[in-house]
Order: sequence, then C-alpha cells, then structure tokens
Amino acid sequence: MLPKWFNDWNRDRPADIYGPAILVGVAGAAIIVAAALVSLGQPAPTKAMQTGPAGTGMSQVEFVGEVTDVDPTLANYYTEAPYEVTGDEPLARDIYENVQVLGGLTEDNFNRVMLGITQWVAPEQGCAYCHGNGGLETYAEDNLYTKVVSRRMIEMTQNINEAWIGHVQSNAEVGVNCYTCHRGQNVPSDIWFRITPLGDTMEGWGAVQNRVTMQSQYTSLPSDALETYLLEDQPIGVHDFQSHVDSDPTDPNTATWQDAERTYSLMNYVSNSLGVNCTFCHNTRAFNDGGQVTPQWATDSLGIAMVKEINLDYLVPLKDVYPESRLGPVHGDAPKAACRTCHKGYQQPMQGLNAIADWPELATTGDPVYE
Repeated sequence: MLPKWFNDWNRDRPADIYGPAILVGVAGAAIIVAAALVSLGQPAPTKAMQTGPAGTGMSQVEFVGEVTDVDPTLANYYTEAPYEVTGDEPLARDIYENVQVLGGLTEDNFNRVMLGITQWVAPEQGCAYCHGNGGLETYAEDNLYTKVVSRRMIEMTQNINEAWIGHVQSNAEVGVNCYTCHRGQNVPSDIWFRITPLGDTMEGWGAVQNRVTMQSQYTSLPSDALETYLLEDQPIGVHDFQSHVDSDPTDPNTATWQDAERTYSLMNYVSNSLGVNCTFCHNTRAFNDGGQVTPQWATDSLGIAMVKEINLDYLVPLKDVYPESRLGPVHGDAPKAACRTCHKGYQQPMQGLNAIADWPELATTGDPVYE
C-alpha cells in the first residue's frame, strides 16, 4: 500500500505514461528488426547485377522470386539431341526433292529438324501445315505459302545465330530457333504492322499520337516509333537540351521534340519488351552520354540493328507470298518483328535457355558441327 502523499501527488498531477511507453516500444522494436536484418540478412532474398564500372553504384537489384519466375511457354518446348554423324550417311538433298535449305544434313537429322520445326510452329496441324494433305509424294511441291515462308525463316534463323552473336550470345551460348518467336503458334505473338496515320481527320504530327495503341504501349506517345526506327532506319535521338537553339527543324540531322517523343515511345516499348527499366541500359545522371551507359546498352543497340535487318531483308520482302489474311489491316503490309516478338517480357528470350545446343543446324548458314 502506497503512502497517502504519493496517491495525492499522482491525483493532482496526472501524467500520460502510455505515449512515451508506445514510443519507446516502437523504437525498441525497430532496433531489434534492424539488428536482425544486419545479423541474419534480408528475409526476401535479392539478386544484384553489376551494370557499370565498380564503385559507381550502377547495379540492378531484383527480388529472387521475380528473377526465377518461369516463362510458362517453356513447358511446351520440344528438343531432341542430334543423331551421330559418321560421314558415310546419304544427305537429305540426295534423298528428297526440292530441298533448298538444310540439304547437307543426314536423313535422320533432317527429319529431326523438320519434327522440331513442326512442334514449334504447328503442333496441331503437323506436317500438313507446310506440305499439305497430299501425302509424301507431294512434299516437294511449293504450293503452300507456309512452306515458302518457313524456308526463308530457316535462313533468317541461321543468319541471326551466325551474324548477330554479339546480341544473341552476349552473355553465353543462347541463340534462337523457331520456338523463340512462335511458342507453338503458327503466327508469333507480338508482331506488328504499320497503323499510321491513325485516322483521316488529321495530318502531320496529330495523326500519329494521342491514340491508345499497342505500338505506343497504350500511351499518348507516337504510334509510329516502331516503323520509324525499326523499318525506316531513322536516327534515334532527342531534341537539344537548350531552348531557342538556332537550328533548322527541316534538317534531317536536327532532332526535334517530336523525335524526342518518338524516342521515348521506342524506349518505353523496349523496356516493356524486356521487363526492365531505363537504368538497365542508361545511367540516370546522363541518359544522353554514350560514355556512361551500361554494357547492356551495346547489346540492345545491336538488337535494334538486328531487328532492322530482319524486317528489311527477310520479313517485308515476303509480302507478296502471304495471303491477304496475313497482311496488315491498314496498309496491307507484311508482319514485322520487334524486341517483344522474341523476348515476350523477359530480359532474355526463353529466360536464357540455350536454343541451339541441340540444334546446330540452325546455328550456322554452313554445315553444322556436331559435338
């Protein structure tokens, strides 16, 4: 029992003891949590990738759970190791008629590659997708556009793996094959067509922006960035950093604010295609300085150049081969590729799966090397 004077003191001079107690408790809990993180580590593991010179803080930190997210389309990927080649086997060109590509393969490996392409591109239709339903005696015919296109796509795949190693094998042997784009579909997802002008009520700048389109990544940015930079080969750039600069906007070497918006539209597309942000390639303190970019900037620059070649040398020339149903809805143009056609939202297509390990026939325009 407390003395009377103590009870009288507390009654006449009430004090809030709960506020300080809560404050002390929260501070104590924070100290305990901080000490636990220091001693035990981050409970949600992260993965950091150095993207620039050591000591500059240029790194990408991602939660491991996000990094290890598995591309669901990989579950249906078909692969088969090559058959042993002794050098005495007859070649496909000597056995079958009208073999214009892959003719230097042995019969077993030729049929293995044909099976792989079928599983990657037309698993439901099977061989008939390119060869028709007439039976083996009609396989040499080129009556179906799908066979003509497939032949050219094989040549394109071989060229990508041989001529663009700096992009498709920048970190390790990865390469591409038909499944990289098709993923079991006759027509790859994320192809694109020309759609500008976006209407017949406006001309000029107003006819290419402020519309929600896939090409603008559903923003108000210009919808002609893909055709401008991945088809017409226009220089990528932004306007001057100073205002009222003495320059001629009609000069093709002068970047205007419209060029800047197109560039942002393209960069937004690239970022979404790879599932990364701007700092994957750029240093935020100097986006414009090519001397302060990350190694990934060079890989991406090669990718842009590669896509231009794919479109101009392989895809666009096939316009007259396709039926009308395969052409663009506005201009009747051939389907074209861009970053997302392969990447599908991942930093590496098929998350870095080696697409040519079992398919050396698609890794070179010459005779394959079997190991």
